[in-house]
Amino acid sequence: MPLIRGSLVATIWLDKMSGAPGFTSYPAIFHVITIHISKNMQTQKTTSRLDYENGNIPSLFRKVFFPTLLGMIFNALITIVDGVFVGQGVGPQGIAAVNIIAPLFMVTTGIGLMFGIGASVSAGIALASKDHARANSITTSAFLFSTCIILLLVLAGALFPYHIAGMLGSSDLLMEKATDYLLFLLIGLIPLMWQSIGMMVIRLDGSPKYAMMCNVVPSVINIVLDWWFVFPLGMGVKGAALATSIACVIGGCMAIIYFKFSYILKFTRKINDFWHSIRTQVQIGSSAFVTEIAMSVMMFTGNIVFMKSFGENGVAAYSIACYLFPLIFMINNAVAQSAQPIISVNYGIGNRQRVHQTLKVSLCVAAICGSLATIGIALGASGIVSMFISPDSEAAHIAISGLPIFALTGIFFALNIAFIGFYQSIEKSLTALIFTLLRGMILLVPLFFLLTALFPTWGMWGAIPTSEFITLIIILLTFRK
Repeated sequence: MPLIRGSLVATIWLDKMSGAPGFTSYPAIFHVITIHISKNMQTQKTTSRLDYENGNIPSLFRKVFFPTLLGMIFNALITIVDGVFVGQGVGPQGIAAVNIIAPLFMVTTGIGLMFGIGASVSAGIALASKDHARANSITTSAFLFSTCIILLLVLAGALFPYHIAGMLGSSDLLMEKATDYLLFLLIGLIPLMWQSIGMMVIRLDGSPKYAMMCNVVPSVINIVLDWWFVFPLGMGVKGAALATSIACVIGGCMAIIYFKFSYILKFTRKINDFWHSIRTQVQIGSSAFVTEIAMSVMMFTGNIVFMKSFGENGVAAYSIACYLFPLIFMINNAVAQSAQPIISVNYGIGNRQRVHQTLKVSLCVAAICGSLATIGIALGASGIVSMFISPDSEAAHIAISGLPIFALTGIFFALNIAFIGFYQSIEKSLTALIFTLLRGMILLVPLFFLLTALFPTWGMWGAIPTSEFITLIIILLTFRK
C-alpha cells in the first residue's frame, strides 16, 4: 500500500538518527514526507471518494472504522508507553512527574477533538449542500483559532513552569522532574492539536487511511524514541517528553501537509463568519472536550478515595485502571467518529432514514467492542496487572480483585459514547454535553464516595460502571421521546 511508505520513511530517518549526534535531518524528513504524501494523494484521487450520501452504510462504516480504530489505538499507546518506559527507567518519581503534567496533554487533546469534531460536523453539513467554500472556511478557522489558544498555553508554561507544575499538584520533591517534563512537552502541544483536528477532518474528506497514518506513524516513532532517549541516552523524563514532542511534530505536520493535496477540503484565505463558525464548532464539539476533563476528574477523585481506603498501594492499583480507560475510550470513540461523517452528511441533506440506519450500525459495533473489553479485562486481570507491577505485591492483589468490577464499564461506556456521538453529529450539542457531564462528573463524583462508604472493600471500583449504567438508562429514556 502506498500509504505505508510514510512509516517506512520515518523508520529510515530513525535509523539515520541513531548514528548522528544531533537532529540535523529534521528538514529532510519533512521534505521526504511531503513528497510521499503528494504521491499518495495523487494515487488516491484516481479512485472514487467515499459516497456518504448514497453508499452502502455498513460498507461505508467498515471502510472508515478499521483505519480509525487502528489510529485511535496507536494514539492511546503514546500515554501508555510513556508510563511503561518512565516506570522502568526512572522509577515511581518519574511516573508521578509525568502524571502531574499529563493534564496539559489531555487539555490539548480535548481542544483538538472539540474543534475537530465541531469542524467535521459543520463542514460535513456544508459539503452536503455543495458549499465547498464554506466547508474550507470552517476547516481553516478551526486550525487558526485553536492554534492561538494552545500558543497561549505554551507561552504560560514556558514563562511560568514552576507555577504551572505547582498548580497541577507537584511537590517540592517532584518539582525538578515535573518542570523538566513540562518544558520538553511544550514543544509538541501545538502539533498535537493539529493532529487531533486533522484526523477528524481528513476522514470527512474521504481519506480514513491517511487519518489513521497520522496517528500510527507518530506512535511508532514515539515508542522507538522513548526507548532510545530513556535507556541508551539516559535522559529520564526529559527524554520521554522529547520523544512525545517529536512524534507530535511529525503527526501534526502530516495533518497540515495533507490539505495541500486533499480531495475537497483545503485551507483558504477567505474566512466567512469566523466567530459564528467558532461558536458553532465549540457547541458541537464541547462534549469531547468535557470528556477529556471528566477523565482528569475521574483520576483525581479516584486517587483521593483509593488513598483513604488502601493508601499508596490503592493508588498504584487504581492507576492501572486509569491506564486502561483511555484505551477503552479510544476504541469506542473510533465507533462514534466512524459514524459521524455518515450521519452529519445525511442529516445535512435531510435523509433521516440513513441517519438512523447508521446509528443502528454504530450501536451494534459499540455493543460488540464494549462486551469484548469487559470480558477481556475481567478474565485477563492478573495478566494485565503483571504488565505494570509485580503480581506478588499488595497493590497487585488489590488491582486483580477490583479490575473485574471495573470491567463492567466497557459495555455501558461503549453505548453511551455511541449515543453521545450521534447527538453531536445532528447538532444536538447541548444534549451531548449534558450526557457527558452526567457520566463523567455529576454522577461519578458522588458515587465514588457513596459506594465506598456502603461497600468499603470494593465500592470504589464500582463507581465508574455504575455512573455509566445510570447515564445509559437516562439516554435510552430520552431517545425514546
